[in-house]
Amino acid sequence: MQQKSRRTLLKATPAVLLFPTIVRAREAWPTRPIRCVVPLPPGGGTDAVARLAMQHLSEALGVPVVVDNKPGAGGTIGSDMVAHAAPDGYTVGIATSSSHAAAPVFRKDLPYDPVTSFTAVTLLGTTPYILIGGPSAGAKDLPAFIAAAKTQPGKLVCASLGVSTLGYLLTRKFELIAGIDLIDAPYKGSGQAYPDLMNGTVAVMLDNPSGSAGLVREGRLTAFAVTQPSATLPDVPTFDSFGIKPFDDVFWYGLVAPARMPSEIAERMQQVLAQGFLSDPGRSKMRNLDVTPVVSTPKAFAETMARDTRKWRDLADRLGIKPE
Repeated sequence: MQQKSRRTLLKATPAVLLFPTIVRAREAWPTRPIRCVVPLPPGGGTDAVARLAMQHLSEALGVPVVVDNKPGAGGTIGSDMVAHAAPDGYTVGIATSSSHAAAPVFRKDLPYDPVTSFTAVTLLGTTPYILIGGPSAGAKDLPAFIAAAKTQPGKLVCASLGVSTLGYLLTRKFELIAGIDLIDAPYKGSGQAYPDLMNGTVAVMLDNPSGSAGLVREGRLTAFAVTQPSATLPDVPTFDSFGIKPFDDVFWYGLVAPARMPSEIAERMQQVLAQGFLSDPGRSKMRNLDVTPVVSTPKAFAETMARDTRKWRDLADRLGIKPE
């Protein structure tokens, strides 16, 4: 009996000795630069929100935060990199409605689970969708565009960020409600689609105003309608006002880290971002991107991801869209 007890003690000793080291490491965080993976290219709304959030994080924590754009597959490539990183607080990623709620609806082979593969840190904000168009849209308002699309079914091209994104899913919903048929043209990011919208290669895109509002104000793109009133484009009517309803969905941005990251690190990040985004200067900067700050606890953000995944799966089922 004594020999067995001695073996048990010897097995436990390394863990006991290691515990103070883990505690000290957590207390010391951060001691080196943090990497933030943005799963879309520079130039779009997700990138703009990410850079603003990481500026707050860097200033508050006193260490550099490097924004690393890793686009592809509707945001799932960059998100997978975050899921497989070390959970030490030095790699975080931007999560979106597309990468962490809509992607499981479309992909059987998704290499991560939007909830269990990550540590939810915080929701950052929400933004409406806006239907923007260029010269090949052949219209200056939503009723005229719908009429034009009906006269040439399957001819007008609509840009998207790929079939695994929420924008694509909502575009299909819009087509169904409006009774039109558009051709999908996938891009890696909104910033890459804007030139093709302006030169007429593609006709329209269901986008987030945080990336395209400036082009609309400059008259380089036409804003047809928004899913909800836009602070940066207050004169753009809603889809609902044209009888296209229910079509009032929003897009959200959030911050995640690899699963099993220490909860105290997640909570500190959340507190820092809450202080930054909910201050008057922080709110103003977010509103300039047409994003409403919504800072939530890690638990509440995890629940949002799980709830929205169920919501978009139900919509895909109604539209007859199956995961591939």
